[in-house]
Amino acid sequence: MSKLKPLYLSLAALGSAVVFSPLASDALAQESASAPAGGLEEVMVTARKREESMQDSPVTVNAISQDRIEKFDVTSLEKIAALTPQFFVGRSSNGSGAQMTMRGIGSSSTSIGIEQSVAVIVDGVYYGQGRVLNEGMFDMAQIELLKGPQSLFFGKNATAGVVSLTTRKPTSEFEAEGKVGYEFESEQMRYEGFVSGPLTDTVGARFAARYTDQDGGWFENKSKQQPYNAYDVATDTVIPDISPADNRDAPGEEEVVARLTLDWDPTDALALTFTGSTTDAEVRQSSWNYVAFNCPGGVGGLNPDLKCGDHFVITQNRMPSLLADTLPHAKSNGDLYNKYESYSLTLNAEYEMDKFTLTSITNYQDNSNTFGLSGDFQSIPTATFATEENAWNAFSEELRLSSQFDGSLNFMIGVLYQETERTFDQWVSTAGLANSAAPDPSLVYVASQKKSFTDGETLSPFFEINWELTDTLTLSGGARYTDESKDSEFVHPYNNPGLGGIWRTNEVAKGDQNFDEWSPEATLSWQATDDIMAYVAYKTAYKSGGFSNSGIYSADFMGGSESDFTFDPETAEGFEVGVKSTLFDNQMRLNFAAYSYEYDDLQVDFFNSPTFAFITLNAGKAKTEGFEFDAEYAPFSWGGLTLRGSLAYNKAEYEDFIAPCWAGQTAALGCNSVVPGTNGTPGQDISGESTAMAPEWSASFGLNYDGYFGDGWGYGFAFDGLYSDDYNASAFANPHASRDAYTTLNANVYLSGDDGFWQVDLMAKNLTDELVVSGVVDGPSTPAPGGAYADQMGFTSLPRTVVLQFTLRFD
Repeated sequence: MSKLKPLYLSLAALGSAVVFSPLASDALAQESASAPAGGLEEVMVTARKREESMQDSPVTVNAISQDRIEKFDVTSLEKIAALTPQFFVGRSSNGSGAQMTMRGIGSSSTSIGIEQSVAVIVDGVYYGQGRVLNEGMFDMAQIELLKGPQSLFFGKNATAGVVSLTTRKPTSEFEAEGKVGYEFESEQMRYEGFVSGPLTDTVGARFAARYTDQDGGWFENKSKQQPYNAYDVATDTVIPDISPADNRDAPGEEEVVARLTLDWDPTDALALTFTGSTTDAEVRQSSWNYVAFNCPGGVGGLNPDLKCGDHFVITQNRMPSLLADTLPHAKSNGDLYNKYESYSLTLNAEYEMDKFTLTSITNYQDNSNTFGLSGDFQSIPTATFATEENAWNAFSEELRLSSQFDGSLNFMIGVLYQETERTFDQWVSTAGLANSAAPDPSLVYVASQKKSFTDGETLSPFFEINWELTDTLTLSGGARYTDESKDSEFVHPYNNPGLGGIWRTNEVAKGDQNFDEWSPEATLSWQATDDIMAYVAYKTAYKSGGFSNSGIYSADFMGGSESDFTFDPETAEGFEVGVKSTLFDNQMRLNFAAYSYEYDDLQVDFFNSPTFAFITLNAGKAKTEGFEFDAEYAPFSWGGLTLRGSLAYNKAEYEDFIAPCWAGQTAALGCNSVVPGTNGTPGQDISGESTAMAPEWSASFGLNYDGYFGDGWGYGFAFDGLYSDDYNASAFANPHASRDAYTTLNANVYLSGDDGFWQVDLMAKNLTDELVVSGVVDGPSTPAPGGAYADQMGFTSLPRTVVLQFTLRFD
């Protein structure tokens, strides 16, 4: 177990001359042996599928260490984004479940069929679905963020970048830890711990678990009881009911996560690691973080009691009893909810030969998501409610063979095979429509039912060659080939007759898709000195096309055909140059990178709020270009102190895109085109406009200090800040989705005793209480008559949170 180390300023630095007795000298020597000596620790990364120093890796990568993860309570992808400039994570209620954006490139959240442009990797395994946001993230060893295209090493769907998570492994000696934490704003208790150590001479084990329970939440629900009058189209009668208010704070989360890791080294050449993990999480309100931040007149277009603005407030009622008693997967008391369950099994095998290393990563993952939500996100009469059940499972096998020749030429060759299956079922109740003559009692109050699936198969070989041209110059290059098929279907098994045939009933839309693509890459790196490395890289990337499982098979709002559901692959191509340096005898790191990438057929999904229709599109072209500067300083003269900072400029804009008009947009405001490939959908030319979530300037700054009182007592504090320039949260240049610049601050203060046996932490996040919008949708069925634009519903960050945590460590 790593101990907290004492801090002493050197007498030489103070310019003092003191004579000690032998006993005093011995005491100082013993304490100084544990004192931080200053200087930076070497950071190891796996950005190129092999462990190497971050300063030697010719890739734009930011690493968050285990120490920083723990001090800033980084337990979710959203909390990673809170520490990282140019990275936004928006949690959405339905569709893909998330919108993750890096350098202004991301994926819309409204279609479950669109995989993320920012790939999430856990222990070398790809988790590309947006609902990975619900996975329990804890007991982490390191987090790496790789910006820009990363197809060669991480495969398809890494066009914008990669978030790579590494979990902690079994230790060589016995260790155990227990934590108890309380978050004041949401009244959340959290219990977490691990036990780790050897079972035999060749087998090690680690078991970690976490349980959290919220009595309250971060968002105040100000819903009011509303009438709900169902209209039975079969009998031409009205059935009165109410939508009860739900004034509990949201999300009211309860979560259980656990992970078992086993290491087995049967021989000196063979190492096996098995990891099994599970997550079981449930919250109130699937759309608990949807805040109406901008509405015409300052109030909701559907609910005048909803005051719009930067408030952590929602208005979402329970379901009326008519729906709660009949809708599949509805709760009998009408509570809205989101339940996520998953498990994952991974076997990592590494066999060392004389000149080669063979690596195998085998994974099976399975998750299901069931929820009941308020589909219009406002408390109104005859509101829209929906329930959904979807499931995802995937099997993958990656094999890699790497050489370790003594000469100047080495290689890596590998292949990835993946099999996937997604199923999707949804039941929507809207406009108070009912039909007592429905073919099934569960459909009486259903306006429209959706059923869809996609079965996928991918075979992707890849290779990389490293050639040391000279002692200081290295050329590396390679390519990945992806061959992929997806078979999909979508159908509305039932639509209420009162809809008038606007959605097609029992007509099956099919997608029989096949894709193949080469993604080459080349990098030239120059080790100018032992401490300075420069590189230039050419990169390409490929993101799978697909099928919009959560769409709507409309008669004419879209193209009115199966093609409304399919979309083409997204590709990227460009260059970056960088310099990495370690200066002043390992006291300072200075890294700089500049880049320019062009994206073709950027995948976007559009929700047409007045017609409740979805359109999945490929934008023509988009481009990102800019630079990033990172610095870290740990002086010898002040051991225990670390300063860090970064500055980034990014210009991300469409070069060629006829986009759907935003709700309420007129010809005078630019709505004077037609979206290509649709049935006359009104469009606007937004070429030259910014992409979504793309502030031009962003920065971060931080300070960490670990000190020592003596007698085994330690203390420390850390501050971290993030600045973002103004930006537009809309992918369609809606001026009403614009957001102002903001600054967030996080802090940690701790006290420890008995050589680190116990520790008390006070952790605060978002001290400035900023409402950060990381994605947006138009409020369904808005604008109201006479309104100028739709209510802007933002996927928002957490408000100010404060956690008090107590830790015990054993070894």
